[in-house]
Amino acid sequence: MQSPAPLMISHLLRTPLANTPDQLIIHGDVLRYSYRQFRSRLGRLANALRKLGVGQGGVVGVLDWDSHRYLECYFAVPMMGAVLHTVNIRLTPEQILYTINHAQDDVLLIHVDFWDIWQSIAHRVTRRVKIVCLSDTTIFDENLTDLTEYETLLAQSDPTFVFDDFDENTRATLFYTTGTTGAPKAVGYSHRQIVLHSLGFLATLAPVPGQGGLHRGDVYMPLTPLFHVHGWGFPYIATLLGLRQIYPGRYEPARLLALIAEHGVTFSHCVPTILNMLLSAPESAGTDLSRWKVLIGGAALTPALAQAALKRGIDVHAAYGMSETCPLLSVADMMSTGHLGDAATKDSAALETRIATGRAAPLVEFQIWDENQKVLPHDGQSVGQIVARAPWLTCGYINPSENDSNTSDLWHKGWLQTGDVGAITSDGTLQISDRLKDVIKSGGEWLSSLSLEQLATRVCGVTNAAAIGVPDSRWGERPCLGVEVLDHSQQHFTKIESDIRAIFLREIEQGRLPKWAMPDRIVAFDCLPKTSVGKIDKKALRIIFAAVDT
Repeated sequence: MQSPAPLMISHLLRTPLANTPDQLIIHGDVLRYSYRQFRSRLGRLANALRKLGVGQGGVVGVLDWDSHRYLECYFAVPMMGAVLHTVNIRLTPEQILYTINHAQDDVLLIHVDFWDIWQSIAHRVTRRVKIVCLSDTTIFDENLTDLTEYETLLAQSDPTFVFDDFDENTRATLFYTTGTTGAPKAVGYSHRQIVLHSLGFLATLAPVPGQGGLHRGDVYMPLTPLFHVHGWGFPYIATLLGLRQIYPGRYEPARLLALIAEHGVTFSHCVPTILNMLLSAPESAGTDLSRWKVLIGGAALTPALAQAALKRGIDVHAAYGMSETCPLLSVADMMSTGHLGDAATKDSAALETRIATGRAAPLVEFQIWDENQKVLPHDGQSVGQIVARAPWLTCGYINPSENDSNTSDLWHKGWLQTGDVGAITSDGTLQISDRLKDVIKSGGEWLSSLSLEQLATRVCGVTNAAAIGVPDSRWGERPCLGVEVLDHSQQHFTKIESDIRAIFLREIEQGRLPKWAMPDRIVAFDCLPKTSVGKIDKKALRIIFAAVDT
C-alpha cells in the first residue's frame, strides 16, 4: 500500500505556481518579482546555502527587516531540510548571543543595520558561523566589502533545486520567546504543524463573506515582524492563496501608510501599538484606509482603539494566540459584526464582538480550569485558566535549562496551559480577563488588569494604559495605572487623572467594580515600556513604580 503524502511547506507553493504564477511579491521600492521568479530564487538560495555547508538539520539564522529575503528564507531553508531560526532583532545583544549559541546556527544572514550588534557579540559565539550580508542598496560600509552579499550569492547560484519530500515531523522553524524570568526559550515547529496551522487559519478567514476575512483578491502586508511566530503564519497563508504581497522593510509610519495607499493593501495584522502609531501619524489623515482589514493580537484590542479604527473605515477584529501555539487559537466572530459605516462605531454589541478574543479556530479546543484543574462550565461567568489543544501546538521548549519550570508547566493532562485567565460563553466565545501573572490580588480579592485598562482608555487623551499590582503591606497588592497620554503637562494630566477616577467611581457606584479597584496611583508616560514584540512590558513598569516608591 502506498503511504500518504507528507505535509510539507514546499506543498504550499503548488497552488500559486499553478494558478497565479504572475502575481507579484514586492519589497517596498527595493525589488518586485512574480511567484514564478520567486520559485527560481528559492532554488538559487537553497543551492547557495548548500555551498555554504548547510545540509539537512543545519540551522540558518536571519537578522533582517520584513523583506523579500525573509519570505524566501521562510520557504527555501525548511524546504531543503534545514531549520530557519528567525532571530529577534529587538532582543538585547546578550539575548541575541544566547539564542545564536543555543540554536547552534551554521549560517547567519545579517542586514547591515544590525552589523554593530553582530560585531559586539561575534567573538563570543561558540561555533564557527558563516555570514551573509543583507542590504537594500548596493552601497556598503568599507568594513563589509569582504563579506558574501545575498543578491550576489543568489546571482552566482543555479535556480534548479529539487525540494524532495521527507518526514513531515522534521523541524522547520525555530525562534525564541522571552518571559519575565530566565533566558529566552526555544520554540520549534515542524512542517506538519505549519501546514496544518496554515489550513486552520485559512479555514477561519476564508468563509467570511464580503469585505471581511481573507480572499484571493486581497493585497497582503505584514505589520507583525517576521521574526515573531512566523509573522503569525500569514506569509505562508498569503503564499498559498497566491496573494499580492507587500513587504515594508523597517516600520516607519509614513512609509507604511504610503505603501498601503500605493499598493491598495487590504489585509494586515499587528499589535495594538502599531495600529495606534499609524492612526496617530500626521500622514494618516490623508490616507484612505477604508478598504483595510486588520487583525489585532499580542495584547488586548481596547474599545477606544477599535472605535478609532472603525471611524477611519478599518475593518478591525481581535485574534488570540501565543508563541507556543504557532500562534492561532481564536479570532473574533467576523460573521456577526455587520457592515462598516457610521453605525459600526455606535453598535456596542458589534464592538464587543470585535474586541472579544473570539471563537476557537477549526481543530482548536478550549477548556477553562479552576486552580485544581477542574473543568468549569461554558457559561460566560465561570473564570479560570484557559487551556487549549490543537494539532499545531508546540510539544515543548527545545533543550530547556534544568531549572526552567515553565517547560514542565506548559502541558498538563494533554492540554497546553496558556497562562491566561478568562471565561467561555455558551456560544463558544472566549473572553480573556487577564494573564495569570498580571491579575492583581488586593485584600484577598482578584482584580482584572485588563478591565482596569479598558476603563482608563475611555478617557479622551489616553492612548494606552497598563494596570499593575504594586506590593502593599496592608492589602498585599494595590492597583496602579500607567497611562500613555499625548500631553502630560501638569495641567492637562490633572484633568485626565480626574476623568479616569470619575469613570472608576461611576463603575464602583453602579456595582460593576469593587471599591478597592480604584487605582492608588496614576502615572503619565510619553510611551509605556514595551517588550521586543511591542507588548506593554509590565515587568519594566513594576520596576518603575517600585523606584518611585523608594
